Amino acid sequence: MDVRMFIAGCLAVLACTVPAPPSKAETVVQGILQLQWADPPRALPGRVQKPAQLDAWLETGPGRRIALDVDQARRAAGDLYALANRRVAVSYGARASVASSSKVMAASQPVQVIQAIVPTDRLPQRARAAGADGRVMASAPVLGATRWVTLMCKFADIVTEQKPRDYFQAQYGNAPGQLGHYWSEVSYGQVSLTGSSAHGWYTLPQPRAAYMTTVNGKQKAQLSTLFADCAAAADAEVDFSSIQGVNLMFNGELDGNAWGGGACATLDGAYACTRATWSPPWSFINLAPLAHEMGHGYGLPHSDNSDGDGDTYDNPWDLMSDAWRNAASDAALGTLPKHLNMYQRERLGWLPAARKRVVAADNDQTQEFVLDAGSLAGSAQVQLVVLAMPAQADPYKTVIYTLEARRRTGTYEAKLAGDAVIIHKLEDYGIAYSIDRDVPAATLSNNEGSMLKVGGRWNTPDQRHWVEVVSATANGFVVRVGPRPRWMSSPAPALERPATAVASSPPATAPRVPAPRTAARPGGCRVLPEILRVHALCTLMER
Repeated sequence: MDVRMFIAGCLAVLACTVPAPPSKAETVVQGILQLQWADPPRALPGRVQKPAQLDAWLETGPGRRIALDVDQARRAAGDLYALANRRVAVSYGARASVASSSKVMAASQPVQVIQAIVPTDRLPQRARAAGADGRVMASAPVLGATRWVTLMCKFADIVTEQKPRDYFQAQYGNAPGQLGHYWSEVSYGQVSLTGSSAHGWYTLPQPRAAYMTTVNGKQKAQLSTLFADCAAAADAEVDFSSIQGVNLMFNGELDGNAWGGGACATLDGAYACTRATWSPPWSFINLAPLAHEMGHGYGLPHSDNSDGDGDTYDNPWDLMSDAWRNAASDAALGTLPKHLNMYQRERLGWLPAARKRVVAADNDQTQEFVLDAGSLAGSAQVQLVVLAMPAQADPYKTVIYTLEARRRTGTYEAKLAGDAVIIHKLEDYGIAYSIDRDVPAATLSNNEGSMLKVGGRWNTPDQRHWVEVVSATANGFVVRVGPRPRWMSSPAPALERPATAVASSPPATAPRVPAPRTAARPGGCRVLPEILRVHALCTLMER
């Protein structure tokens, strides 16, 4: 199946010196899409949390890059994050640049803008162009053995080796708390780290300061140079063939951040791009931030909560938001990673189709079903409920709401804020925001407002879907979803939480819902939304 039939994701600002984008009125450029996320450490009490960063560019060859504007790339690709480390085609078009003064608005020279980004590689047969919930899908499932190698590298002017090689090798183990066990559990056995290994310490050719640059008055690590130099130092004894990612460990601070995403360099004599992370000591002595960066390597974006501020690290229900709070810990491995939200697990191909229930936007029937906790492996019940909303003209802006159950159990989830149904809103081109029913929303979503417990009710702002947690089960909850209940008076507020829980009835057997039939997909440019049917891309796709 040709993935040029899919639409997908884009990118952000690159801090390095890069060539300018094409200057023709309409031009298509192909290359490997690279994304890199910066994650600062947890802020000390009373301190403001540093913001996250995202860099993106198109790697067109060894040392040749085109910086991508993040906002343009998100709009042009739809699901930017699904295209990380994949070959894509980027279409540029001219747009008039408008100069303003206090009296006149005058058009100046046209500027190049990103019009569309589509994948040009191939996806497994199971990949789908669109989900039953109406959202565009372009992600490549992450399945099977994903072999990572750890490279421990020392700056030329720093001799400290914080941990021995055995420590880093043990991080890949399959015992509870180790990365091999974590990624297998969170993926329901769909991913393993078989064959992963650690190597080093290697001495870099330059001191730490040589790997730093100044961007907008702030220090920034030159990640590509660090990746290339560290890989070159290890190349003589490390087998890079068939790897899925490289975890770089450094014995000194970088630029105040840990980083995750992808990188390109010469590996085993061939130029290649792969998943990558960059960890300073505060990151690699805790497994949670390291797993967070590996999540970026797998193409996962940040999650958030619904308080509307600029801090993405305030949703403790999700590793890809707040990795530190409400997290379990281990004496040897530090802070342990909690699980991911269910939508992202389904997006990477880890959730069996039978464990997902989609409630259509025009649903007029009440449904009651058992919702098992996402941490339960081998569940025979639903683990992800999608509340579909009306499709938008721009398919990437179609909003959905999701329901998932979380319980304080196991190695990774024992310290969660509570046992509850957690609601997420998917918007902003695929970012998951946990819903807080409190008004105003709390700054940190480990409050009661973020948890829908037995007797709790909630409805989408347009009152299209109403949700009630009927009762608790051994592994989750019985949930009722439907149109506006008859017992509710009118008008009703968009958000509601009773002060006390009400008694629940025994769970009803959920009716079997037949899987929707998938219509045959048209080929070529016809699969693109009308707003993205750019002539140059259509020509490429029709070949």
